[in-house]
Amino acid sequence: MSASADSPHAAVEPVGPSIARQWLLLAGLTFGLCITNGFARFAYGLLLPAMKVEFGWTYAQAGWLNTANALGYVVGAIASFVLIRRFSPALLFNIGVVTTMITLMATGFGESLTGQTVWRFLTGAFGALSFSTGGALAAALFPGDVRRNALSIAIYFGVGGGLGILLAGVTLPWVLDHYGTAGWPYGWVAIGIMSILLTPLSLWAGTVLRPPANAQRPSAARLPARAMLGTICGYGGFGMGYIVYLTFIAAWMTERNAGAMEVSLAWVVMGTGIVVSPFVWRGILARSDSGLPLALVLVSLAAGTVMPILIPGMVGLFLSAGVVGLAVFMSPGAVTNFARKNLPQPVWGQAISLYTLVFAVTQTVGPIGAGIVGDLTHDIGNALLAAAGILMTGALCAILQRPLQPGAAGP
Repeated sequence: MSASADSPHAAVEPVGPSIARQWLLLAGLTFGLCITNGFARFAYGLLLPAMKVEFGWTYAQAGWLNTANALGYVVGAIASFVLIRRFSPALLFNIGVVTTMITLMATGFGESLTGQTVWRFLTGAFGALSFSTGGALAAALFPGDVRRNALSIAIYFGVGGGLGILLAGVTLPWVLDHYGTAGWPYGWVAIGIMSILLTPLSLWAGTVLRPPANAQRPSAARLPARAMLGTICGYGGFGMGYIVYLTFIAAWMTERNAGAMEVSLAWVVMGTGIVVSPFVWRGILARSDSGLPLALVLVSLAAGTVMPILIPGMVGLFLSAGVVGLAVFMSPGAVTNFARKNLPQPVWGQAISLYTLVFAVTQTVGPIGAGIVGDLTHDIGNALLAAAGILMTGALCAILQRPLQPGAAGP
């Protein structure tokens, strides 16, 4: 396999002929995503009920912290979009992993809404550096093998995010059950410790994938953004809708007297679904070069989001967690796959950074908007229904996306 010298991913080629080593590098990338996305974005959903009680927050204030995280993601996504033209994706990936690990640990020491806002913002900003750059690196690991390439992209987003949710699900509810609501700082410390344990393999992967000193800079190819509007708008619907479920589902359960066992099981089911999702969706990703995979993912997410409301009881909740788990991390996998199949390799990093920026901007609206809906209606379940409608709108946009014509990327 070979990569062009002017590609930002030329670094992938020197890793050697061993397929096993390629998969180990992918494991390092997925561990990084576990930290910068699985932990950084979604552990808060499990700690939110305890923090809401201890700080006396409204739903809107609780939702604001994930909006602050999303605003940080906007800053990080913009920085990534700019910096990826000047620095290697692997270097940005490593920086994002280390800085996110530090801010996650520090979140346990924020004793006010202002302090929490600062740490959630920084966590989002640093996490965004790794999210898009890691996806670009994963997309280049198997350039000569369509099925392995699609699987590596799906594993990066699916297993990386799912592992974070799974580990948080088997840890945080029991921390809170033991210490009570006042134990929320211990939850963040636990997340920080797990991040430290996952960091070495991530940094090793980033170091190996770093381009040599004489590597040329990326080309100045332009993105055909207008031709990509279907997936861009669909991904925006994903950003606005999915975060509502992952922010508030644990709070919705807690208010219905769910105990640590039920909350933990729901997150384990969801995390397990995310981990196996790459193997469920890999065929669709490998065969399609249109917006169809993204549309199917968004329809699945919408269905999973309304299930707790339409199917009362734990059966509906666990079914919901499983469906959401199988779909939620395949949205970034779908747009990364679309970019890989429709754009020249030198602009993959730019394309994924653009998607990440759209995702980051739209998801700033979801948490605080859902919190306001919950405060006004006195039922956060109504916010879940609204989120499902947004996801379906995104699916309609995505289904309109056709494969790009040859030469769609600018010179």
